[in-house]
Amino acid sequence: MPASAEPLVFEPCPFEGAECAELAVPLDERDSDAEIMISVSRVRATGTPEEYRGALLVNPGGPGGSGLEYSVSKGKKLPEQVRRSYDIIGFDPRGVGRSAPLDCGELGGLFNHPAPEPVPADRAQERAHLDRLAHMAEDCLRHNPDSAAMNTMNTARDMDRIREALGEPKLNFLGVSYGTYLGAAYAAEFPERVGRMVLDSVVSPDRWHDFDVQQAYAMLRQRDVLFDWIAARPELGLGTTRDEVRDAYTRARIGLTETPARGTFGAAEFDNLVYKTLSRTERWRPFAEALGAYVNSGNADGLGPALPETDTESRNYEAALRTVKCNDSTRPSRAEIISDIRQLRETDPRPILTGLESTTCAFWDRPRQSAQLGSPDMPPILLTQAELDPTTPYHGAKRMQAELPGSRMITAQDSYSHGLFASQRIACVDDAAAAYLVDGHLPERDLHCPGPGLPE
Repeated sequence: MPASAEPLVFEPCPFEGAECAELAVPLDERDSDAEIMISVSRVRATGTPEEYRGALLVNPGGPGGSGLEYSVSKGKKLPEQVRRSYDIIGFDPRGVGRSAPLDCGELGGLFNHPAPEPVPADRAQERAHLDRLAHMAEDCLRHNPDSAAMNTMNTARDMDRIREALGEPKLNFLGVSYGTYLGAAYAAEFPERVGRMVLDSVVSPDRWHDFDVQQAYAMLRQRDVLFDWIAARPELGLGTTRDEVRDAYTRARIGLTETPARGTFGAAEFDNLVYKTLSRTERWRPFAEALGAYVNSGNADGLGPALPETDTESRNYEAALRTVKCNDSTRPSRAEIISDIRQLRETDPRPILTGLESTTCAFWDRPRQSAQLGSPDMPPILLTQAELDPTTPYHGAKRMQAELPGSRMITAQDSYSHGLFASQRIACVDDAAAAYLVDGHLPERDLHCPGPGLPE
């Protein structure tokens, strides 16, 4: 590959609203002869030449999230002054979507439904749980001989090649969720090339297994808030106290364990639905209504799809999610995994283990390069964070802020949802972030904005 990235040649995308290009990058820094192609999209800035600020690369999160069409979907949500000022650039990170996609085959039976009980309750179930994790790792490593090169640091290097191919002197970047981890990794590798960077819904700087466990506890706290919210709405028919709602929830989960709905929707599928529900408060009422219909009349239609999701995009996401996490940080031991699950069960007998994807890493090859985050040589950047987001908990976001010298954080107080900037439509947040992106005005100190509270 030439020392400098070739300029991107954009053509119509296979979807509306953007133009697309491909960029050749090395598979691995240690072997520049092997290349993969990275798919890139662009939505042109809508403003005048005087308003133009360059390119803004965006990433929706994951690991495993496809970002090619994100230039369109996120671009539509951004404040108008940002859309007028920037070309919005999306891309599929390596291993994802149209960029050398990973596929782990059966992934240890992950796509078989109903899945086994996800929370092991005795030693025999714990052994079976570890066996499933081992099979997941085996499937991934067997199907993807180049998987060791699919990690965050290599993706950060790909981002710099995109910057170069666009002719941009610095990288302007908006990363959401895992995208914040990716942005921090870029800052570690290329601190002098960091332009205006907004990291929204911030991942902690801990190794992935520790982050996953912290998230699992935050999900339990959020579930109690959901139970209280349901209890305050007796018309939902699930009880008028937290304990009554918890009892209805437990009965539903036991019932789905014994007799999966439609033969495919059991306890594991239910936990996955709960995990997604807890991350965004606009999902709470539909979930509560569906739960009430099942508990009170046996109607499970609202709880999940008629058929399990096993499409190519879902398989790729699940493969990339685990591959990148396992290639980024040190592995948990088998004893540590079981100890963490037992402690979660002591906190609540039915914890939500859906987000513990990095437990697979106990059976993975040792990472070639652990992710590095932040640099003393980087410029100050902007973080945005919902105070009560269970997916990327606030205390972890504050620890990431400490790794990013001079950074400022905008916190939405009394906000319970994942995804904040240009997502929850909080003017205090969006206006401050837009002012930074457009004019470089970083708040003098951390800013606290009133959030939306819980849904009606």
